[in-house]
Order: sequence, then C-alpha cells, then structure tokens
Amino acid sequence: MVGNGRQAGGGCRRRRRIPRLIVLAAGNTRDAEAWKAYPDSLSTNLIHDPGQAWNAITVGAYTEKIDTELPEVEAIAGDGCLSPFTTTSRTWDSAWPLKPDVVFEGGNAGKDDFGAIGVPSLNLLTTNSRPDERLFTTTNATSAASALCARMAAQLMAAYPDFRPETVRALIAHSANWTDGMMKMYLTQGVARQNKRDYVNLIRHCGWGAPDLARALWSASDSLTLVAEDTLFPYAKEKGKIVTRQMNLHSLPWPREELEALGQANVQMRVTLSYFVEPNPSARGSASKFYYPSHRLRFDVKRPLEPSVEEFVSRINAASISDDPVGPMHPKDPDWYLGEFQRHRGSLHQDVWEGTAADLASRGFIAVYPANGWWRTRPALERYESPTRYSLIVSLRTQQTEIDLYNAIAQKLVIEV
Repeated sequence: MVGNGRQAGGGCRRRRRIPRLIVLAAGNTRDAEAWKAYPDSLSTNLIHDPGQAWNAITVGAYTEKIDTELPEVEAIAGDGCLSPFTTTSRTWDSAWPLKPDVVFEGGNAGKDDFGAIGVPSLNLLTTNSRPDERLFTTTNATSAASALCARMAAQLMAAYPDFRPETVRALIAHSANWTDGMMKMYLTQGVARQNKRDYVNLIRHCGWGAPDLARALWSASDSLTLVAEDTLFPYAKEKGKIVTRQMNLHSLPWPREELEALGQANVQMRVTLSYFVEPNPSARGSASKFYYPSHRLRFDVKRPLEPSVEEFVSRINAASISDDPVGPMHPKDPDWYLGEFQRHRGSLHQDVWEGTAADLASRGFIAVYPANGWWRTRPALERYESPTRYSLIVSLRTQQTEIDLYNAIAQKLVIEV
C-alpha cells in the first residue's frame, strides 16, 4: 500500500512517498458453532475490516493438517481444503475486490460427538513470546497464514531487491495454485469447461490458492515467467475535458515456430496485473467502482480473429473511451477462467487462459490501458496528470514435451536485443 514516509535532509524534514507492500489477515472465525456448520459457514463468515483494502494483499487460510493424534477426534477440514478459521468475500457486492488474494496454511479444528474443538496438533508450531517460560507454542488461523505470506514476500524481496512492491504482490498471487480439495469444494466436477461464475465463487473463498515460492523465483523448461515493470499516464486534460491519455502495448516473445509445432497440445497462459490506487476515503464502502479508486487499469491480449496489431490497438482504444468491455469490435474470447467481465476487480487482476499451443502462437501482444477513476471524474482535485506504476507478469505452462520453451524464448530475446 502506498504510504508516506519521512526523510531527514538539509536541516529540515520533508515528505517522501515510499511504496510498501501491506500483508493483511482476512480475519478469523472462532465460533465453534460455525466450525460445526463447516463448510457452509465459510460463505457467511465474511472478511474483516480492513481486509477489503484494494492495495493490500489479503490472506486467507487453508490447511494440510488433518492428523489430530486423538482417536476420538477427527479433523473438520479435509487435506488441502479451506481452514475452518478462515473468512471469505462470498456475499460482497460484485464491484468489490476479489478477496482473499491467496491462502496459506492456517491450521485446522477437530470435532467429536460433543461438538467442535481446538486441537493443538492441528496448529502451527512457532516460538513463544516468553522464552523464559517455554521456547515454543502454537498458532493458527489467518494470523498464522499472513505471517507465512509476509515471510514469502521477504524472501522474494531478498532475491529480487530491485522489484517494486507491486511486483512482489503480483508474484505471490501469480505463483498460487488451487489444491484438489479447493476445486472439489467450489468447482463443478466432471465437466470439461467450468462456468465463469464458479471460478468467481472459488476465488471469493480461496483466492488464487496456495502460493509456491519456487515457482515465484524460478522458471523451468515447461513453465516460464516474464515480468515487466512500467509506468503510464492514465488521463490528460484537453480542451477543458479530462480524457484517456495513454495505453502501453507489450510484445510477448512467444517462439511461434515452436508453439505451432506443439499443435493441439494444451497450453496455459496466466496474466497478472498489479498496481496501487490512491483511495478516496469519502467513498469508502461505495458500491460504485468509479468513486473509491483514483484510476483503474485493465489488460487484454490480442485475439486470433484480429489479423493485425493495428486492429487490436483500435479495439483497445475503443474500449478505453467507452469504458465498456463489449461491442461490435470486441470478438469473443471464451477460454479465460474469468474473462473481461469478472477479472477487473480491485487493483490486482489475474486471469488464466487455456487453449492449444497453435492458438497461443497468434497471441503475441498484450495491452495495459486505463478505465475510469476519480482522478478523471473529479477534475477539481487536479490529479488527472498523475502517473501510475504497474507490474505485469505473464507465464506459460505446457504439457511435458521435448520442446524447451524456456530456451527458445531466451534465445529469441537475445536475438532481439
């Protein structure tokens, strides 16, 4: 979250904006009656204030702890499922951000013939705050999960000290995957294509799943990640009116020949866009997406039905002017998990496209462009000339094949440079 820091210099104190990444616990459910109603209670136990914050990374809890070590007590949550302690955004207004962003281990609770109970063996081990009394104790719930998330953020910052906080937040979400347990809870089983509303429901319960540090740090021959940090000016004042000013077009270095050689092989492309907004405190809690954020950004990828980059850019220009993701210049693109109607919530946007390698070969460009916010709709505040930073992460995952996409892209980048 963007905060203000102070720096001494020249005999006086001056204010300097220092971007920081804020990790927030989603909030806990401590009611044993709610644990007994698990998993239905998860949909009504809502994320606590300030977990709705746009710029923060909000952390829920899942668990892999199912051994109670007590024969008469069984674990409430199954392996890889949401922790009974966690909270969700299932019943939030659709204009609000998709929260939590991710989940980490938060422990489990147990149940017996008399009801739901806490079980020490289902908690996480941690150091005691009073080591003179005892060295270790246990912890659980979203507080423990958010501590694990903060640890991962620190590890990423240590490995990549020049990365922006926006990028670190994006990497954490980008590396996350849903467990089998999460998908069984919230996706329709036995269907080839999930409904986009089911994915929204999954994310409002589980975020994008459990992050993986190794995946965030490294690429592999069948799974590689591209990171771009950039800046754009969303708006400008022309002839007394505030208008959309700038979009950025990113060329994706896909090895076209190698992808076409894979033919009908399944490929997954994941895109994450992360930026910070300037909140409007007077509009806190408003259902309108225009009142609270200073600006909004969107991303879109060139589609196979668009034969030229010029046509793609024309469509994006039309979308940014109308602030409407539909229209005659907007060909269908159904193979995204969320799609353009659902993914642009909050200030951390992520979506996954799945299709054939041959289809991906023609998707070589991605645009980042602005949508409305109060920098544009409240010109009297004179913030319309402000720049915004963003981080864009794109990754490919393929089936195991003999074609090494990592080296193919690495060689292509060397040749272009």
